[in-house]
Amino acid sequence: MPSLKTIRKRITSVKATQKITRAMKMVAGARLNRAQQRIVQLRPYAEKVNEVLTGVSAAMKAAQVDQEYSSSDSEKPTHPLLQRRPERTAMFLVLSGDRGLCGAFNTNVNKAAERAWREKRDAGVEVVFATIGKKGREYLGRRKAEIAKDFPRLYDGLDISSAQLVADFIVGKFEKGEVDSVYIVYNQFKSAITQEITVAPLLPLPEPPETKEGDLGPTTYIYEPHERAVLERLVPMYVEISIFRALLDSQASEHGARMTAMDAATRNAKDMISRLTLVYNRARQAAITKELMEIIGGAEALKD
Repeated sequence: MPSLKTIRKRITSVKATQKITRAMKMVAGARLNRAQQRIVQLRPYAEKVNEVLTGVSAAMKAAQVDQEYSSSDSEKPTHPLLQRRPERTAMFLVLSGDRGLCGAFNTNVNKAAERAWREKRDAGVEVVFATIGKKGREYLGRRKAEIAKDFPRLYDGLDISSAQLVADFIVGKFEKGEVDSVYIVYNQFKSAITQEITVAPLLPLPEPPETKEGDLGPTTYIYEPHERAVLERLVPMYVEISIFRALLDSQASEHGARMTAMDAATRNAKDMISRLTLVYNRARQAAITKELMEIIGGAEALKD
C-alpha cells in the first residue's frame, strides 16, 4: 500500500486538476453560448441564399432548354463555378481545431477526411487537402497527404473575411482547373453534446432539383442588370456563406465538445478524490491501529 504522504500528494494533484477542468468547462460554456447565437443568426440567411441560387439556377436551366429549340443565337449565361467536368483531382477542405482536450472532436473529423481520401484514391481520383486547424494539418501530415494550403489561427477573431480568404483560394484553384471538385469536412453543430460529421460537396455548385410532374416549375425572375451579373455576385456569395457557416458550426462544435469533455473530467476527478480519500483514511486508520498495538505490546512486555 502506498504511504500516506504519497496518497496526500495524489489527492492534492487531482484537486488541482479538477480546478483546471472546472474552469475550462465554464470558459467553453460561455464561448459556446456566443458561437451558438452566431449560428442561429446566420442559418436563415444562408438558407435563403441557397434557396435563391437554386431558384435562379433552375430558371436558367429551363431557359437554356427552351433556347435549344429556338432559332435564337443569344449567348447562354454561364458561370465557371456551375461547370461540371470529369473528376480527376478533388480537394478536401478539413475543419479541425487548434487545441485538444475536446473529446473526440478532432479525431472524428480527421478520420472522416481520411476515409473520404481513401475512397477517392481507390476510385482513381487524385486528392489534395486544404486545412483549417492545427490538429487536422498534423494528422494529415503524418499520413503523407498532399496539403495544398493551410490556414493557421483562422478561428481567432472569426468573421466573414476569414471565409472570404478561404473561398478566394478554393475558387481560384477550381477556376484554373487545378481541382475538379471541392468537398468540405467538418463537425456540424447539433447541440452541446451532439456534433454530426459532415462531408458535403462545395464545388461545383449543386445541380438544381428536377421539376416533377405537377410542379409549377421554377420561379420566373427579372434580372437587373442581367443574368450574368447576378450570377457573378450570387455564386461567390454562396461559397463564402457556406464556408462561413461551416466555420461557425465547427467552432461551436469544438466548444460544445470541450465543455462536455471537461464536465466529464471534473466528475471523474471528484470520483477519484473520493476513492483516494477512502484509501487514505483506511491507510491512516491502519497506521494508527498498528501504533496502538505496538504501544500496548510494549506495555504488556514491561509488566512481565
